[in-house]
Amino acid sequence: MKVLVSACLVGENCKYNGGNNYDEQVMEFLKGKEAILICPELLAGLGAPRNSCEIVNGRVFDNQGNDLDEAFREGVRLSLQKIGDGTIDLAILQPRSPTCGVHQIYDGTFTGKLIPGQGVFAAELIKNGVRVIEPSELQTIPEE
Repeated sequence: MKVLVSACLVGENCKYNGGNNYDEQVMEFLKGKEAILICPELLAGLGAPRNSCEIVNGRVFDNQGNDLDEAFREGVRLSLQKIGDGTIDLAILQPRSPTCGVHQIYDGTFTGKLIPGQGVFAAELIKNGVRVIEPSELQTIPEE
């Protein structure tokens, strides 16, 4: 099984605040599987730490009002290029992220309010037919 995973979930310090979202359940699940670790934001050269970002009216902005949509979408393009033509069986992505959010994202007010929606990378993967989940959904994946 080939699994794409948000790099922050395996301990890479690529979150906006310079930290990570290490998830032991994800690490356990990845044992014996081919994992492709990816952070579209780092691929786009946004660095870590960086200002927090949210999607506002379909575009990605940071908390200082800077429009970073093109950079985020370049990160998506570079991520898809890194994946190449290989089939991805599953993507495990960081919840709520403007890049990787699967079911919910922040509402663009930088107040912590969540709304239904996907981050720009998650939406592109879904559009391309990849099964995309959050770590809390790992129990829905049958073991091989």
